[in-house]
Amino acid sequence: MLAHVLEQHGLATVALSLVRGQSQRLHPPRVLHCEFPLGRPLGLPLDAEFQHRVLAHAFSLLEHRSGPVWEEFPDVIADEGVTPLECRIPPAPGTGSAAQAEARGLRSAWERQYAATGRTSFGRTLTPETVVDAVGAFGRIAAGAAWKEAGLANVMDAAADIRAYYEEAAAALADHVPAARQAESWLYQQTETGRVLRDAQQAIRDAGGPFPVWFYLRPMGQP
Repeated sequence: MLAHVLEQHGLATVALSLVRGQSQRLHPPRVLHCEFPLGRPLGLPLDAEFQHRVLAHAFSLLEHRSGPVWEEFPDVIADEGVTPLECRIPPAPGTGSAAQAEARGLRSAWERQYAATGRTSFGRTLTPETVVDAVGAFGRIAAGAAWKEAGLANVMDAAADIRAYYEEAAAALADHVPAARQAESWLYQQTETGRVLRDAQQAIRDAGGPFPVWFYLRPMGQP
């Protein structure tokens, strides 16, 4: 663990833990364990007071000159990620499959979210102009086309871009801040594109495609 290396060079460290067993096996010098959903180490999004309490508790562990020190943050946040977000997709007429129409309908929502935050995880290999075509390419793979000939420069990056596009658009469409992974569950469990990605993953696996290519088309926690 990097913390041990830093400590050996005279730098005091504090770690935030979200996975109890893993953190306990590593024996970090100072750790604050938080029962929060994965991906939200400071707890409640957009709640500065709560996040500052987490940070203040964590930095207070620096009062211990040596460790290991293990403390637990008193507040618990339940993981509601298994419950998909309720999110209505605006209709978008045009050519192509139902999944492509769905992706087309989300563009304005994605653009609103990007304009509001100035941040995005979308854009590894796709653009707003090419995301609908990429969804169509995954549809062709799901229907039996060879994954190397579907028109995707990088299958894994394209899938990651589609996921980011959908989850960021969902944040604009929702009337509240979703719980961790709720938008992810919405994509893979309730949308046409989620179905296409699942089917494409199975098709690549059945065709003997490399493990990293098909495995990373869907998060491990999604059925």
